Formats: sequence, structure tokens, C-alpha cells
Amino acid sequence: MSAVPREVAATGTDTAVVLLGTGVVGGALLRLLATPAASTLYLVGAANSKRQIANARGLVPGRVVAALAESASGRDDAGLLAALDDSGAARRVVVDATASADEAARHADWLGAGYHVVSANKAATGETLAAWDDLRRAGRRGGVLYGDAATVGAGLPVLSTLRRLRDCGDRLLALDGVFSGSLSWLFNQFDGSRPFSALLREARAFGYTEPDPRVDLGGADVARKLLILARTAGHPIDTTDVAIESLVPAALRDVAVEEFLARAEELDADLERRRADAAQRGRLLRFLARLDEHGRARVGLTEVAPTHPAARLAGTDNLFALTTQRYRAQPLVIQGPGAGPEVTAQALLGDVLALSAAQERVRA
Repeated sequence: MSAVPREVAATGTDTAVVLLGTGVVGGALLRLLATPAASTLYLVGAANSKRQIANARGLVPGRVVAALAESASGRDDAGLLAALDDSGAARRVVVDATASADEAARHADWLGAGYHVVSANKAATGETLAAWDDLRRAGRRGGVLYGDAATVGAGLPVLSTLRRLRDCGDRLLALDGVFSGSLSWLFNQFDGSRPFSALLREARAFGYTEPDPRVDLGGADVARKLLILARTAGHPIDTTDVAIESLVPAALRDVAVEEFLARAEELDADLERRRADAAQRGRLLRFLARLDEHGRARVGLTEVAPTHPAARLAGTDNLFALTTQRYRAQPLVIQGPGAGPEVTAQALLGDVLALSAAQERVRA
């Protein structure tokens, strides 16, 4: 089965897209690519971890998943990039909807070769400072742009707000945030009426956590998002500059997922003690990421007052409280769903659509 082509306009004024990852987020983006909002975009290639399809004349988004299932073509960047080159479109974009470190490692190469990159993959921008700097140098070398709105808060306008404030001469003094939907839900629910382990199993059953909840509880994913935000705000901090508190006991860090889940009660005593101690002081526990004006960064469990914005969260909401020179008396708060395939896919689409106007500003 082949995906019936959608012809690229001969004027070359449109945008050709290759999509990497057709899972939950990629699938949601495929649905958006079939809507009028994406009428100037042409999908010319798509790939999952093992297979790909490509057609420079365009693919029908709704048929991509089935076509991939029948494809005999293994993963090969050259074929996907050739489809972009042969499309005749004015802009050539690689969209990374995966969480693959291998794909992220190629972002700088694509930028340097003149392809725009739009990503939900934090493994490129949320790791070492050297990799962050490589991306920016590669983008300048290739004369192209990097779209990262989907890497933090599933497209909540926090990165764009930080950039706008910085462009206006404002300076970030402090950042407090709840960057994990799963940890937000867990500590919003954790009031002493149920053991933390029971809440954790429920969150996993709801699909709020990763299949291995230690990915959430370990704090590394939150730290990646904090690094992206800090660097965007002008603090060139590296991975070793972030103090990370893991909620996973050392004895449970290297066991199989099934064993971890079976022994999850081993988390309960310490977390209940910390919750009760905080309650005696009239405070609540929240898993926060924090950055101060000197670039000191920490991710971990924190006691907050009932008046703190994080104390008023519900469900899986993310929150970003920005204290700046001009928002000093009261922080600028950005809050909303920080996870979900539809909002993440919308962030990817928004970045792709913004390339045309942004590229014109760069050329001007």
C-alpha cells in the first residue's frame, strides 16, 4: 500500500515536512496535518523506529501509519532528506516527535545542512551545554531555525514568554515550577489519606506516568526542562549544575520495573513522614524545579505555603512562576496542561507554521 501523494505547489512557496515518530504524539500531528490549518504544509516523509516512507510529491497523512506497516524500507535519513530536497518547497523541515537520543544527536547535522528542525524531543536541548551550543551554531551555519515549543510544558507559552521578556531587556530573577504532569497529580493527591504507593499505581494505570514510573520519580526529565528554560533565560548552565533529588530509594533504582512496582510500599514511610512534618508547619509538598538569578538550579521535593501558586494546582497541570525585574512584586504565572498528545502536537504544528514568518524576519 502506498500513501497517495498530495501535490506540492509548483510555486515553491510552501513547506515540506518529514515526520520522525508516528506514535501517540506523532499520530496526533498526522491528524492535524490533515486539517485546513496545515494547508500550506506537505508531508513528504514519515518514519518510525524501523521503517519509513517518502514521496517528494507528498503523502496523505491519514494513510501514513498503514503505509508504514507495509513498507519494506528500513530507516535511512538519506531517503527522507532527498524527499525534502526534491519537493520544490521553500522550506524543508524535519519534525522530531520521538524521545530518541539517537535522533536528537542528528539535529545539529540537519540544521547545518540547511533543514529546519522542530522538536518535542528534549534529548537535544536538555542535555549538555556543548550540545545546546552546537545546535545554535549549526542553525546559524545552515541559515535555519530550531522550533522547541513542544519540549517544555507541551507548548504552554513559557519559552516564548522568556524570549520576549529577555528581548525587552527584562531579567529573570527566579523561576519556580511544576514541570511534570505525573508528579503534579501525585502530590496534588497526596494528603495522607492514602499511601503514596497506592497513588503511584493509580497514576500509572491512568497513563499519567511513564511505564517505568522511576523516569518521573527520578527527576531527570524535570531537570532537562529546567536546563532548557534556564538557558533560554540566559543562564548557560550545564547538566552538572542542577542538583537533582530522586524520590526512588537506592535499593529500587536498578531492579526490574515489575519488582519496583511490587516493592513500591518502600517509598511510603519516608514520604509520609515528610508530608506530615510539612503539614505541622502549615505547608504542602510539591515536586518543584527552581532557578535563581545566579543560575543556581535544583529539582526536588519542596515545602510550599498554601499561597504558593503550586499549592493551588489541580490534576496534571504544569506551572511556571517567573519572577523578573518587572514582575518582581508578584510572579508572572503560566499554568495549564503540561502533557497530552493533542497539545504537544499543536505545539509542533505551531512551530512549523511559524517558520515562514520567522525566516522572513531573519532575512530582513
